[in-house]
Amino acid sequence: MKPAKQPDNEKITINLGHVDLGRIDLLVQEGFYGNRSDFIRTAIRNQLTAEADAVSRSIERHTLEMGLRDVTRSELEAAVAKGETLHIKVVGLARIASDISPDLARAAIGSLTVLGALQAPAAIKAALKDRIT
Repeated sequence: MKPAKQPDNEKITINLGHVDLGRIDLLVQEGFYGNRSDFIRTAIRNQLTAEADAVSRSIERHTLEMGLRDVTRSELEAAVAKGETLHIKVVGLARIASDISPDLARAAIGSLTVLGALQAPAAIKAALKDRIT
């Protein structure tokens, strides 16, 4: 049986004033954007581009990994074997493999910081709840 495909993005909810929403709808109606979501994604990307230097400096200062971070059972087993504790910090998506037991996760992961999204089995999230920031 194949595991369920994880979504490539996260849904968020925002509140906008009526005038701003109307202005977005006008741009959509005029064909500048396909829909409201296209406009909002474009606006976010433009702002992230404008703040790229600040984001880069912050990532470096906080020693964060950027993008996709897959946490595997073999990685955690190796850390435990060496007597190491992992402090995982990610900007983007962190995925903890489904074959990792809650006990192994607690033994190997000292802290888990995710700015973005965390995909992990519910039992792992419960086991690490005091270590996730």
